[in-house]
Amino acid sequence: MEHFMYEDTRSRYRAAGEATEIDEYDFREVKIAMEEMNSIAEERVQLSNRAPMRLRSAPSSSPTPTPAPAAASFTVGLEKDLEKIRVLVCGEWPERQIIPITGMGGIGKTTLATKIFDDPLVVEMFPIRAWITVSQDYNPENIFENLLYSLGKVVQEAIAESSISTVQKLYQILTVKKYLVVVEDLWSGKAWDDIKMAFGDPRSRNGSRILITTRITSVASHVSPSSPLHQMRFLKPDESWNLLKHKVFPSKQFVRLQKKEGGVEGLKNRRRRRVAAVLSDVGESPDSWEEVAEDVYSAIDKNGEFDRIMSLSYTHLPLYLRPCFLYIGSFPKDYEIRVSKLIKLWMAEGFVENGDEAEAYLSDLMKTSLVFTTATKSNGKVKSCNVHDMIRDLCRRKAVDENYERRLSIAHPDLTRLARTYASTLRSVISFRPTESSLGRLRKFKLLRVLDVVDTDAYTLPAPVFELFHLRYLAFGCGMEIPTTIARLQNLRALIIRPSKRLRHYSVDEVYLPLEVWMMPLLTHLVSFYDLLPNPERAASALDNLLTLSVVKKLICTEEMMKMISNVKKLAITYFGDRYKEDYQLQNLVLLHQLEKLTLVVKKGYLLEMKAKPVFPKTLRKLTLSGWRFPWEDMEAVASLPHLQVLKLRDHACEGDTWETNEEQFQKLEYLLIDESDLENWDTGKLHFRILKRLVLHGCGKLREIPDDIGNISTLELIEVDRVNTSLVECVQHIQEDQIHNYDNKLLQVRTL
Repeated sequence: MEHFMYEDTRSRYRAAGEATEIDEYDFREVKIAMEEMNSIAEERVQLSNRAPMRLRSAPSSSPTPTPAPAAASFTVGLEKDLEKIRVLVCGEWPERQIIPITGMGGIGKTTLATKIFDDPLVVEMFPIRAWITVSQDYNPENIFENLLYSLGKVVQEAIAESSISTVQKLYQILTVKKYLVVVEDLWSGKAWDDIKMAFGDPRSRNGSRILITTRITSVASHVSPSSPLHQMRFLKPDESWNLLKHKVFPSKQFVRLQKKEGGVEGLKNRRRRRVAAVLSDVGESPDSWEEVAEDVYSAIDKNGEFDRIMSLSYTHLPLYLRPCFLYIGSFPKDYEIRVSKLIKLWMAEGFVENGDEAEAYLSDLMKTSLVFTTATKSNGKVKSCNVHDMIRDLCRRKAVDENYERRLSIAHPDLTRLARTYASTLRSVISFRPTESSLGRLRKFKLLRVLDVVDTDAYTLPAPVFELFHLRYLAFGCGMEIPTTIARLQNLRALIIRPSKRLRHYSVDEVYLPLEVWMMPLLTHLVSFYDLLPNPERAASALDNLLTLSVVKKLICTEEMMKMISNVKKLAITYFGDRYKEDYQLQNLVLLHQLEKLTLVVKKGYLLEMKAKPVFPKTLRKLTLSGWRFPWEDMEAVASLPHLQVLKLRDHACEGDTWETNEEQFQKLEYLLIDESDLENWDTGKLHFRILKRLVLHGCGKLREIPDDIGNISTLELIEVDRVNTSLVECVQHIQEDQIHNYDNKLLQVRTL
């Protein structure tokens, strides 16, 4: 069907020559078929969401208690984790404590729990200890029997009593006795609800502890909403190296030799604990190490056990999350995937309907410990993410198993070969290396929805790209000519024009978007670095679906222009103070009633002929000002914005030596950045920023101190200042010490850069 639509549309364009008027295609029959298929798909999804996972019943024969795993010989990188958990387990709190340990499969949760379970102090304090494994396929009765059997001689009398059920016996015993139970491999809140009745009265004050390991943070929160989660982290490079030294080579002399020869270099940052286990059996020759380096995964998983462990996380995912997960895992190693870009890609692929749904999906993936955060935004949301190398290997195998690689290509080095193999099925091409000549093969990808060739060596896009009727996401590098035929891409939702690698280190001539950009009614995101938005005076219609317009140069905010982009939620504009003397009519920004994020930048001096200052819509949640040199008094208009949560003042956004605030301002502000400022005196207090969480002061060399009352903001978590500003560093450190000593406030942290 999609092939037919592509060929038919292409032939119509050819017949029309260079005409840019686009007739509406008759999709009635196609829509009927699509509605029927969507109905079937929705019914399937509803059934899969409604039906609980079928659990295989465990045999009801005599119980075979789960033994605690053998204690790990080495705990390199776990020392701080061990100490923290040991304090929680052995603390003198009489209330029963539940201690959740979370993290991806194979990261060391069981190793940590085992070391705690066998710790001499723990053994002494908890004469009753038991270890049970729940797993995905569990049977509550078997778990109860195994737990009762594991308690051993301490409960012989209770075991002999047969008039009550197993769970009742456990409840009576564990309500009275002090115990430590490790509940390993918990996969769902329901599983905990099915077995928690066996652990006695939760209100008992006998000092009992329950240690839980799970890959899913939402499960940990369900089990113990009031307890902080202990999230397992990845080993640092030096910790990985130390682990290899202790595990593989007890001879320090040999270790030094091998490190010099480079035998370790290819491995020390890979697969860490499991690599160490493998290499301990390999031998001490460089050749042996190189054999493992050639295929680390095969060396680690000779018996398939590790693949089974990792695959459990994938099979546990709901069907609707699996393509999203495979998409993330397809990006290259160490590539930071910006969430804003990922959301647009998922929407273009049809995995999600909107940004809110995409954020929810990503949050669900992170809760499973399959995806981790690499950077956060000022509002605390995830800015970029990635997956661990082992998870990436899992993604690639699952993509092959499920024929998913036929629809997605990220960082493929040879588009020509790709066209010969998968041209008829490919939906996404994200490329980093192909040259301009290889892009000619794009004409073969008739069903393409996503095309990203920003980071390539190409200077132009071949004409057939603008015949890809199904394209929803198009990203390419600045410097390419943007033809009027771009209007043919009537399904395009996201148009991204960024500086490519070859242009990022020197200036770029302006590239103008064609007027035809106003004839793309479905356009939702327009990111056009180094580009100018054409005057819409002859445009066919407003861009009612446009949510993002960033970064546009010298936008003249006429009433007509504001009506053309009236639904935009994110807007970024750059002006040039020393070259242009226009009336930019910034007072009309107030007409953007949906605007939530606004960035206004002035480069190269003052905006000389600014006839009207900006008037901000009250819907703003995030505002960034750079280079404007407003007097600090003008901040009153910003401070009164009722929903403002993030304020960034960069590159002398305001000028003057004194800033005075009052109690009626910044009612919702959580993040404040002042970067490059001549500010000397800041007259403020805790009631002026009631819910501030983060305060960042960079390049404020004349600001020697801030009021002590800032430390009394109950929500404040972080103050960050420049290391070179020693007076300000001493001031904020004093504020932190005062909070600790006088108010026992350990929430506030100080960071210097």
